[in-house]
Amino acid sequence: MKLTHDAIERNVWLMVVLTLLVVSVGGLLEIVPLFFQKSTTTPVAGLKPYDPVRLTGRDIYVREGCYNCHSQMIRPFRAETERYGHYSVAGEFVYDHPFQWGSKRTGPDLHRVGGRYSDEWQRVHLINPRDVVPESNMPAFAFLENAPADAAGVAAKMRGLRKVGVPYTDAEIDGAAKMLEGKTELDALIAYLQGMGLELKGAK
Repeated sequence: MKLTHDAIERNVWLMVVLTLLVVSVGGLLEIVPLFFQKSTTTPVAGLKPYDPVRLTGRDIYVREGCYNCHSQMIRPFRAETERYGHYSVAGEFVYDHPFQWGSKRTGPDLHRVGGRYSDEWQRVHLINPRDVVPESNMPAFAFLENAPADAAGVAAKMRGLRKVGVPYTDAEIDGAAKMLEGKTELDALIAYLQGMGLELKGAK
């Protein structure tokens, strides 16, 4: 059979196979080189893995779907960098599994929110967002205040992350549970939010 444009469009299975082939080759050519490009695999100066409290907070952030409304990627446009700070680079996310890039925003980007507000502001905002932002449509997360943070499971998470390249030491893993003792899920989430981008200020 001659592969003309008309013949391909009339044969559904041939169209599917050729489409998959084109997408696969294109994807490989776009994605594979990134694994060997230093700017995407080397941590930026000042970057450290999440401590146990922030790691737990990040898991809560993902579990509660915060990423559905808040991106963690500042795009390289003047309007964004003037509002949020330096645009995001891949080297800032080498320890994030999975990373929280994306451009969908209902609320503001949170990549560099660390230190912008006090812990108390974050607490009030999470318990009832409308107490500090009257027009907010964000759900309340007051229930996190009564949920104990997962001290028992954090060491296993850190060991798993170490297998994919996050440089946790044995001492950090052994002391992880103690750092979470007495903390609630709300405490952990606030620690995560307050650390976003903070260690990178001045590193660029």
